[in-house]
Amino acid sequence: MSTSATAAPVREGAAPGAVRNWKNPILLSVLALLALLGFALGAPANDVTFRLSDPGDALVLPDLVLSAPVIGWFTALGMLALAVFAVVRTRRGEPVPRWLLAAFAVLFLLGFLTWVVGSARTPNVALYGLLAGSVTLAVPLIFGSLSGVLCERSGVVNIAIEGQLLFGAFAAAVAASLSGSAIVGLIAAAVAGVMVSLVLAVFSIRYLVNQVIVGVVLNVLVSGLTGFLFSAVLSEDSETWNSPPQLPVLSIPGLSEIPILGAILFEQTIVGYLMYVAVAAVYVALYHSRWGLRTRAVGEHPKAADTLGVNVNRLRFTNVLLAGVVAGVGGSFFTLVLVSGFGRDMTAGQGYIALAALIFGRWNPIGAFFAALLFGFATNLTNVLSLLGTPVPDQFLRMLPYVVTIFAVAGLVGRSRAPGASGIPYTKG
Repeated sequence: MSTSATAAPVREGAAPGAVRNWKNPILLSVLALLALLGFALGAPANDVTFRLSDPGDALVLPDLVLSAPVIGWFTALGMLALAVFAVVRTRRGEPVPRWLLAAFAVLFLLGFLTWVVGSARTPNVALYGLLAGSVTLAVPLIFGSLSGVLCERSGVVNIAIEGQLLFGAFAAAVAASLSGSAIVGLIAAAVAGVMVSLVLAVFSIRYLVNQVIVGVVLNVLVSGLTGFLFSAVLSEDSETWNSPPQLPVLSIPGLSEIPILGAILFEQTIVGYLMYVAVAAVYVALYHSRWGLRTRAVGEHPKAADTLGVNVNRLRFTNVLLAGVVAGVGGSFFTLVLVSGFGRDMTAGQGYIALAALIFGRWNPIGAFFAALLFGFATNLTNVLSLLGTPVPDQFLRMLPYVVTIFAVAGLVGRSRAPGASGIPYTKG
């Protein structure tokens, strides 16, 4: 899964080693011109209202009212200026700085929100609700991307994230329904994720089957198996098999009362808090422990790690199973938090978006965390804009999360490097 940008010719007179990489400047220029065209053809005349806090909060912040024409043209011209600056730097053989990409992303998001919300029948949006929904929808993506980090840092490509999430959701619904306990459902989801990982590990590590093919087959297998059981068992007696209790929302006193962010970050179910723990634990363990050093060595140079006494395949096997636990818990979110019951293929491709978040985050737990938040924001934005009555067709709004995924990976994956041994089976000798 390793990809790299093709080096462009060196400019005459440029410093030694300087290359022209026109990918980012071209992408920024196209987006800036599209923004200018959008406001030129249909600049909204309304003011846009962003509600910053819930009226029931202890501290109510005033609404933020912005003029759609002023903000729209400001953001469009600002993006154009940044794109021109990126072109100039690239012509000099200099890299495009990260702050420029971040500033461009902020301007693009502000301009897009201003244009879409300003053109809606109801030109106001609850910003706190938009952010809260984004964090909620990002939870399974974060668990899925962490599962991918654990596998790929060990040298195993995990295409089966979708199957792990789906089987975890199914097991959580059935176990919680039969036992009447959401905690039992959470444990069953982790076991289900391990079962999918076990098959992946056995075939890809023990029998050296192509890891991508195994992952795709597992996704199809889990989809077919859960779909059949849903039709044959769960739908026939949903009261017994598909009525799981919901995990309660737990508020942290003091922290949950922080304006805007308090209710978003510190009023979560146990799955939400486990998400924070998982991100921190994987990051610390991966970069500040002996296990993490060995894992990264196995993912980069397995032969060298083997020479130093590391059992490469055993460590890979263990990490793939651990990744199944993480993804399975993420799958429980769908049936124990999001909705009360299992539905056919209810993960709806979230595993593949989690894989994109893993790549966008550069195989780093923190990077994958923020990438998943971005995709969660795009998904929730689609839902919010549909309710506001925007002139944008609903079909295009539903494309938004996947368009963001494509642009994110296409814009940065060229400068990312997967672990050197990712996807390559290891045989001793």
